[in-house]
Amino acid sequence: MTAALQIALALAVLGGAFGLAIGSFLNVVVYRVPAGLSVVAPASACPNCKSEIRSYDNIPVISWLLLRGKCRDCHTPISARYPAVELFTAVLFVATAVAFAPGLSAADGVMPAIAGVLTLVAYLYLAAITVALALIDLDVHRLPNSIVLPGYLVGGTLLGAAGILTGDWAGLLRVAIGAVAMFVFYFALAFIKPGAMGWGDVKLAGVLGIYLGWLGWPQLILGAFAAFLLGGIASIVLIATKRVGRSGGIPFGPWMLAGAWISIFAGEPISHAYLALVGLV
Repeated sequence: MTAALQIALALAVLGGAFGLAIGSFLNVVVYRVPAGLSVVAPASACPNCKSEIRSYDNIPVISWLLLRGKCRDCHTPISARYPAVELFTAVLFVATAVAFAPGLSAADGVMPAIAGVLTLVAYLYLAAITVALALIDLDVHRLPNSIVLPGYLVGGTLLGAAGILTGDWAGLLRVAIGAVAMFVFYFALAFIKPGAMGWGDVKLAGVLGIYLGWLGWPQLILGAFAAFLLGGIASIVLIATKRVGRSGGIPFGPWMLAGAWISIFAGEPISHAYLALVGLV
């Protein structure tokens, strides 16, 4: 087994375990943040009988299965969404770890290795807030500032440090341009047609611009475009199936996030395939 494969497997295992734990916490975040409650206290409890969840009943996925999806005390059904969120977060963490593993295995010094770790941590952070923001937007049509705005600080700091350590000034320039360009573009849409774009979407756009810009121009462009393509398709399907009316509000945040991740994982090959299709490469 090559060293690169060993690193990828180790990161996948760690990412999966860490993702399950983070997914469990995100269930708390998704419920409490929109309600204006603390995510730290009090401890999680059954919403029906108010019994505090025991530590051994709080193991991601496994506890839900052992309890057969019911509260230990009052036997009230526990939504399958909880283990689903934990599993999805774990899968997203594994995919992210594997995607950035080549950068770590190719590091030829201490500084590039540290930069690789910082980059991976940055995108794992994005993965975590992606799950939280998508679910909250679907539930209450809102993207809380308490989750969105720290993304500027965390993404900018981690990726900025990675760029400085490796001397990737072009990457830092793309980060700045990506953040500003996407923020301004979404701001213009929200200003020109009030109601068509939420201000939470505007703020999130700048965060996504940081992460997409770091990866490259193709990823930045594709990530911005994919959001509207996915959102448009979803809107057509929902309207056609009469799930919403033509004037019904459809949260756009989840499609912005989905488009960004498509670009993160496959932006370069998709862009190359498109350019080849139109004869530009």
